[in-house]
Amino acid sequence: MALKVEIIPVTAFQQNCSLVWCDATNEAALIDPGGDQELITQRLQHHGVKLTQIWITHAHIDHAGAAADLAESFAVPIIGPQKGDQFWIDQLGDQSRMFQFPESRPFEPKRWLEQGDQVQVGNEPLSVMHCPGHTPGHVVFYHQQLGVLFVGDVIFQNSIGRTDFPQGDHATLIKSIQDNLLVLDDEVQFVPGHGPLSTIGEERKHNPFLT
Repeated sequence: MALKVEIIPVTAFQQNCSLVWCDATNEAALIDPGGDQELITQRLQHHGVKLTQIWITHAHIDHAGAAADLAESFAVPIIGPQKGDQFWIDQLGDQSRMFQFPESRPFEPKRWLEQGDQVQVGNEPLSVMHCPGHTPGHVVFYHQQLGVLFVGDVIFQNSIGRTDFPQGDHATLIKSIQDNLLVLDDEVQFVPGHGPLSTIGEERKHNPFLT
């Protein structure tokens, strides 16, 4: 038995929303449902899984835009990010208008996350890392047994998250990556917020922002 993953690109920004579920219990979580609620609902139905929670890496519109509506539709809690992202949650309506997204509502997480916390879907635990820099409250989810990270906009294939948004900080982001991600094994794979998957080893060797 294991954690199963489907990546669902959503919104005009092609954000990698991840549907994760425990195949022993059929309980599922959504990581960063930024939009396209109907598509996400179709994928839940396709796999015959029961959504039990929503996890947010950070509260930019393309990662959190559909969270409030989905949480209400399925009567499930929103978990994360770290409380430093309250600013971005409060701004979701403004963000949706700025980027011409469907109107998005702020939400109140049932639980804020911190470094060293754990989240669990069915029988499958994931550890939480607080990785500020792109946003102050950004978190990453790590399933150790599968060797996979859900990193939001911290790191990408050959790139890193932008730090020119309000409350972004380049030095903080680099430190987050070095302290939390580059200490992991080369084989650990990550699902970024946008674009193709990569591994810690590949980025350690080839990412121009980290060498």
